[in-house]
Amino acid sequence: MTDHAIEAGSAAPAGIGFFEKYLTVWVALCIVAGIALGHALPGLFGIIAAAELAQVNFPVAVLIWLMIVPMLLKVDFASLARVGNYWRGISITLLINWAVKPFSMAVLGWLFVGWLFRPLLPADQIDSYIAGLIILAAAPCTAMVFVWSNLTRGEPNFTLSQVALNDVIMIVAFAPIVGLLLGLSAITVPWQTLFLSVVLYIVLPVIVAQMLRRRLLATGGQAGLDRFLTKVQPLSLMALLATLVLLFGFQGEQIIAQPLVIALLAVPILIQVYFNSGLAYLLNRLSGEQHCVAGPSALIGASNFFELAVAAAIALFGLNSGAALATVVGVLVEVPVMLSVVWIVKRSKGWYERGGRIL
Repeated sequence: MTDHAIEAGSAAPAGIGFFEKYLTVWVALCIVAGIALGHALPGLFGIIAAAELAQVNFPVAVLIWLMIVPMLLKVDFASLARVGNYWRGISITLLINWAVKPFSMAVLGWLFVGWLFRPLLPADQIDSYIAGLIILAAAPCTAMVFVWSNLTRGEPNFTLSQVALNDVIMIVAFAPIVGLLLGLSAITVPWQTLFLSVVLYIVLPVIVAQMLRRRLLATGGQAGLDRFLTKVQPLSLMALLATLVLLFGFQGEQIIAQPLVIALLAVPILIQVYFNSGLAYLLNRLSGEQHCVAGPSALIGASNFFELAVAAAIALFGLNSGAALATVVGVLVEVPVMLSVVWIVKRSKGWYERGGRIL
């Protein structure tokens, strides 16, 4: 779904790819196609929904793996050895990702979905929408961050080490944070399903991806890995879009009845992106960190691993849940909002480098 992972010493930043650049358009088309197919072929969608075991839908699980594994192939866990070289940026990004973003999203969800927008949303889906927003914010971005970092001329070693560290933390922190915030929202937490989701969509894909990465590097070197990523990248995007068609095939009736749902759910997502990216950027400036670290730090701090969020929401609440729909809205706004953050980071470089260090 993203450009190749940036390697240490790469010369010029790569631009965002054609498919990634127009991701919002593809998602919009999937909304239309999913709703239309859901009306035309309800029996087929019923068969797909019934193909599950232990609350895991097999067709969707396959699609999620096709999304996630190629992205995790880009992550080099050996880069964790360089974490100490960027301790300010690393510390600030970890603070935003794990101590600020999930909790700020929960507050925004309660404020907007649970209160301000409540009269405009289906009453039986309010808690599910909030749950989806929480799940979306609980996992920091793994793959698209490489694109955003490239566009801001970010430090590649920092980006790689930060993503690798976040992936390690995600294995142990995702379930407890989601469980805590869902509990605070008085939403019943299906702990068995939550832990199964972590194993199925984080632990196992990481293991498989790293085994495959080592094999590809051993047989073809970095060039062989890059060639393989080029081949599977379109497959990863197609899997994402196919998953969205399924989701909207089940969500069609609700969306037609409540056409403002998507726009209303986008509001807290947009606010949390700008809040968390701005906070990370400012804290990096105050700490005296370089701009080439502050840019990707702000972008990692604000973006979401929406593929994992979609998978977890489906596993926990079902294909036709408000939680699944809320995570899909994250996919819809990802590209335009993150490109706007990239623009702000690049345009403010002069202001940033004039200083303000306090550490």
